[in-house]
Amino acid sequence: MLRITLAQMRRSAGRLAAAGIAIVIGTAFVAATLLASGVITRTTYDSIAAQYGDADLVVGATTDDPLDVDALAATDGVAAVAPVTSTYAELTDGARSVYQSVVPTADERLMPLEVTEGAMPSAADEIALPADVADRLGVGVGDTVDVQRDVTGQDGSWEQVAESPTVVGLLDDPYGAYAQTGGAAVVDPATYTTWQTEARGEPVAVTEAAVVVADGTDVAATQAALAETVGGSTSTDAPRWVVTTDERAAESAAELTGGQDLMFLVFVLTFAAIALVVAGLVIANTFQVLVAQRARTLALLRCVGADKAQVGRGVLTEAAILGLAASVAGVLLGTVLGQTALWVAHALDVPVPLPDTVTLTWQVVVVPVLVGTLVTVGAALVPARVATRVAPLAALRPADSPTMARRAGKVRLVLSLLATVVGFGLLGAGAALGTAWQEPTLGLLAGIAGGALSFVGVAVGAVFWLPKVAAAAGRLVGASGPTARLAAANTLRNPRRTATTSTALLIGVTLVAMMTTGAASARTSLTAALDEQFPVDVVVTSAEYGAGGEQAALADELRADVATVNGVGATTDVSEILVQATSGAGSVANWLPLTAVDPAAGAEALNSPDVLAGLEPGTVLVGHDQAQDLGLGSGDSVELTDTDGATELSVAVGASGSTSYLTTEDLAALSPDAPVTGMYLALDDDVDAASAVGAIQDVVADSGESAQVTGVASQRALFDQVIDTMLGIVVGLLAVAVVIALIGVANTLSLSVIERRRESATLRAIGLSKAQLRGMLAIEGLLIAGVGAVLGVVLGLVYGWAGAAAALGIMGDVALAVPWLEVGLVLLVALLAGLVASVAPARTALKAPPVEALATE
Repeated sequence: MLRITLAQMRRSAGRLAAAGIAIVIGTAFVAATLLASGVITRTTYDSIAAQYGDADLVVGATTDDPLDVDALAATDGVAAVAPVTSTYAELTDGARSVYQSVVPTADERLMPLEVTEGAMPSAADEIALPADVADRLGVGVGDTVDVQRDVTGQDGSWEQVAESPTVVGLLDDPYGAYAQTGGAAVVDPATYTTWQTEARGEPVAVTEAAVVVADGTDVAATQAALAETVGGSTSTDAPRWVVTTDERAAESAAELTGGQDLMFLVFVLTFAAIALVVAGLVIANTFQVLVAQRARTLALLRCVGADKAQVGRGVLTEAAILGLAASVAGVLLGTVLGQTALWVAHALDVPVPLPDTVTLTWQVVVVPVLVGTLVTVGAALVPARVATRVAPLAALRPADSPTMARRAGKVRLVLSLLATVVGFGLLGAGAALGTAWQEPTLGLLAGIAGGALSFVGVAVGAVFWLPKVAAAAGRLVGASGPTARLAAANTLRNPRRTATTSTALLIGVTLVAMMTTGAASARTSLTAALDEQFPVDVVVTSAEYGAGGEQAALADELRADVATVNGVGATTDVSEILVQATSGAGSVANWLPLTAVDPAAGAEALNSPDVLAGLEPGTVLVGHDQAQDLGLGSGDSVELTDTDGATELSVAVGASGSTSYLTTEDLAALSPDAPVTGMYLALDDDVDAASAVGAIQDVVADSGESAQVTGVASQRALFDQVIDTMLGIVVGLLAVAVVIALIGVANTLSLSVIERRRESATLRAIGLSKAQLRGMLAIEGLLIAGVGAVLGVVLGLVYGWAGAAAALGIMGDVALAVPWLEVGLVLLVALLAGLVASVAPARTALKAPPVEALATE
């Protein structure tokens, strides 16, 4: 029987190739999904851990009990160690100056910065600069640059001293480790320690250090040894801790994502199941085609002595061989596609720390091969059972669809209705939990369960309602002529098969529509969240201080020049002051830093105007963290005391955690001589953040004023790009499901042609032209694809909105968006693919002359 099976596979190589393509794409999708999951995780971790370079371990402590870096370096297994720290200095050349962050040199494995020209500094009179900063100052390798830095005396007084180190290198920050400060200058460790100690008047405590483990040394053993050295734990729960870089990045990622890492993993792994479901439907249809083609052969085998078990095993053996071979090819294809995607990303110089190569784990290889083979065999079970029932006189009779009159049909209908109703109920509950009750974990779990259950109900019950939808669409199309009416009638010849094929396409389109809708809603919601986290695109503040340590004014001319920079949309002046806040009778006064801003101008300059909600004359807007520390609530009164006087204001608790605001009108009453110390800048939406920040820094540098530019817009743009990259990977993977489903459309049309061979010949004999027959099959393909695509878009919008509400509700109001361009593109592709899928079946139908086709029946 095995020889017969192999011979049949050789004779059906063309048809098996179609099934094999579906399996290859399905398993490639699974493999690529698993690889993408690893790449996304790696990218996220590397973006967060960029400041640690290539460190293996990170050691942390508190400011009260800091680290001894020398003791860390002396620990067995440690190859290199460097403190994670930075300071600031003013760099000047002629009339240009830049307020720049500075870090010490370290082992090259612990430096996130790359040298693009020259070398790292190794002596006290050397410095390396970010390439754009050197450009801004007009200096290059071999030139000197003036460094203005603060020195604090033992009596608390301070003064500025100047040095002129030589520029020995130009630097690049490829992964944005210092994006917020526009890169970092580098000096040798001894110089850095001197600068930090003199600036603060005492040695600076090291609270975090990055460690490289020696080659050939066990990382876990070194981690344990370091934990013993610092007297801490291998968990960040302890005051002193030693963790791997990935663990530190995972902890930071969990803080950023609200602890939704598990949900993300479930979300990604769901794609694998989706691919297999779609591929399984297509494979089942393909084997139905094969069984229909071999009906007479199978009947003949029964006549010459083959029993039902042998015939069934032959079909399943064929499925197993096909599944195994195609799954292995799918893993290879998925790996090649994943690696190619990385090469393209690197060639396009994507500013995201993507790995150079994909990481092949046993799961990436074994899981797709094993599951792909099992799904193929499982999908062939029903066709195998059909094969055992083949009789010579009924070889090509199509299977009946389930009906209400049969018990199996009633059970199927009841179960599908129950699953649909309960599933959509859970989906709604998940959206409510995520938005109204701010429970994203429970909301996402309920949403995933509800979405899966409701969709199972929709798919299982599709055989009852989907043919009716196709019939309704067919009646609309049928008005165009007899060819269209024939095509519409053909979609109802075998409702089960039509429903199965449309369901396969329905799954793929639903997922793409769901993800594009969810991505559009997530983009809007994440933008709002980033607006709240980064309320100001660019901040320019004075870096000069008076003799008493008070911040000096930011020059009027500089503020005017900055406001005219191309790309700067709105600006507002701010004043930073430190006052004593006293609330309640007999309360102890606490220091409270305040930012004075005009509410109207501030609303224009801030990304999120809600940050200033509640700020008005007579009211101080206290950040909720500071309000908690001071025991203040909205409506309370607080007395603010400055050197010039005191005033009592009403309290409003703001959305910001640590920033408190005062109106400029109240500032004038409290401290009339308070200078304007900085300005908030909002960049235009269509401007490149990095270029705009650079232009602002150029203006500041040209002014000769001592001012600091903090361009959080650049860091925000990096976050935006990471989000876009992840969403692009996800949507790209899901688009593969549509390709798999479209193969099913071609298979269904092929089976339809086989079953209607005599009918097609009769139509040709009574005058139907070849063009009309082609048109009939084309319209049939368009109907099957169009119905599945339109229904998939509708379901995708519902699932996308509900998923966004469940997952993103914790960020605030979720804006539900419709990605019209993507939805239109999906519909167009589905219709065109349905049209293209009719080409091969049409050629088959037209290949045999009408008389010959009638004779063979």
